[in-house]
Amino acid sequence: MSRIAATFDKLRTARRAALIPFVTAGDPAPQTTVAVMHGLVAGGADVVELGVPFSDPMADGPVIQRSSERALRHGVTLNQVLDFVAEFRRKDNATPVVLMGYANPIERMGHGAFVSAARAAGVDGVLIVDYPPEEAGDWLRALEGSGIDPIFLLSPTTTEARIERVARVAKGYLYYVSLKGVTGAANIDTSDVEAAIKRIRKHTRVPVGVGFGIRDGSTARRVAAFADAVVIGSRVVQELADAPGEAPERARAVMAEFRSALDSKAVAA
Repeated sequence: MSRIAATFDKLRTARRAALIPFVTAGDPAPQTTVAVMHGLVAGGADVVELGVPFSDPMADGPVIQRSSERALRHGVTLNQVLDFVAEFRRKDNATPVVLMGYANPIERMGHGAFVSAARAAGVDGVLIVDYPPEEAGDWLRALEGSGIDPIFLLSPTTTEARIERVARVAKGYLYYVSLKGVTGAANIDTSDVEAAIKRIRKHTRVPVGVGFGIRDGSTARRVAAFADAVVIGSRVVQELADAPGEAPERARAVMAEFRSALDSKAVAA
């Protein structure tokens, strides 16, 4: 069983939602990335999404765009991101790590070379924003047998037919984008999101996480009542940007805040 599947099984038994933070590799500085990852886990993260810096992160709002810009100024590459994961694995062999990013760096490395390197580093899942399932045949074939889960996005505008198509190929978890727009764009309507999650679950048994627009513990708690996971991105990235010299401590503190909020109320089955 994969680390992602094992984590969700354990949380399901405990009737808890997964807490999944997103941070950009190399931000606020390359030398603190691994310490930030450990800080997130110490604060209560169940899965860590590690962003691969990219020059044109089209799905991301200003906060995460700026984090990519800072990481690129530090010269962070995809190979270095994989090195961060390998270093993280020296102390933590249990927490799933999911890489999130865009196709260009992977295309440049080559599917086969990337999958081999990612597997060796200890990557558990990959979410590539601009690999829609309709065009991801080569990508999915490259991942077959690697133990790395292909994770896909769903959104408020996703049709029923497309949900079915995504559900056939997704593993690990599905990432539901809770609003129309980029990351951190607006507050979400949790009643609309709940209805969407119910619709998605008619087509899949893969866990469903919710991200984009979750900025505080109160919203996270409401989402955790019906979702399998809550993804926190812009809020975490902004915390690190506000105190780059204390990034690991900030990472731990903000995760502890969300973990406390999620655990303060029983999560619906």
